[in-house]
Amino acid sequence: MDTTAPRQRRTARRAGLILLLAASAALTFGAGASTLAIFTDSADASAAFSAGTVDLAAAPATVFTATGIYPGDSGSQTVTVSNGGTGTLRYAMSASATNADGLGLAAQLELTITAGACPGGGAPLYGAAALGSAGFGDAAQGAQAGDRALAGVASEDLCFAWSLPSSTGDAFQGAATTATFTFAAEQTASNP
Repeated sequence: MDTTAPRQRRTARRAGLILLLAASAALTFGAGASTLAIFTDSADASAAFSAGTVDLAAAPATVFTATGIYPGDSGSQTVTVSNGGTGTLRYAMSASATNADGLGLAAQLELTITAGACPGGGAPLYGAAALGSAGFGDAAQGAQAGDRALAGVASEDLCFAWSLPSSTGDAFQGAATTATFTFAAEQTASNP
């Protein structure tokens, strides 16, 4: 008896049944997927940042121009120190002087710095001592003794007063010196 024909029919039936089950599963999955629709929404939030500033200035740029001075002469000038920045700063000042002629006039000139406009009647910041070693505070990072503080967009006056003592001798005739006053500032925020 030939069993090939019934076997082919069974194989064809099985293939048809598998195809029917696969199609049914696909339709069922598609129908199920369409019933999973949901409402959605989203929102954004933003952030903006802007760094603060420290902006130190000292005016006038030329504090003194004194020519033809003699023992016993003196003078003064108000220097305005300002913070054009947005944050509070602290500052220190140091001086250096040159004696290109080698006569040492810088060591003879005395400088006094006081808080407030000239004539200075405020608290002394640097007392009558050599021009080239003048200063107050410390430019090292962090709060130091003598440092001055200025809020954002604020200023203060300092009185710089010089004198050439009467005891200055003949060796200084015709001598010249140039001084530079350096103001150094840093932020106070997050910088104890």
